Amino acid sequence: MDRHTARQLIERLNLDAERLARRFGLRYRSITAERPGVRSRYGVCYADGAIKIRLRHATTGRPLKYSSLVNTLCHELAHLRHFNHGPRFKAFYFEILDHARALGIYRPGRAPAESPGRAAPIAPQRQMAPQAAEQLSLFG
Repeated sequence: MDRHTARQLIERLNLDAERLARRFGLRYRSITAERPGVRSRYGVCYADGAIKIRLRHATTGRPLKYSSLVNTLCHELAHLRHFNHGPRFKAFYFEILDHARALGIYRPGRAPAESPGRAAPIAPQRQMAPQAAEQLSLFG
């Protein structure tokens, strides 16, 4: 992935994060790309509000689907309120994810050809049970 593509993805994630954070009264310090060599996680949220998101597939190095990045973003934003993976965290994470879906930001199942600078058409909205959300594929 070249720097231009990475920069576009981070810019788009920042715009979407602003909308989500404002809706849920969350404050974060920054959203940046995780180092290319990180393979053990999709994202991380630090106590100071800094969020890092891995943009690349761990083995192919290709950009992850934007919806997968948004899923990670929602997960890390939820950590701003609940710094664990307990039941309250999970409920809040799914609430943020559902709102991202309602806004058309989170669209699982979109083709990988979706470019970072161009939004895909918004699919009809549907509710997804939390257990279904846990089974989402992160790879295209």
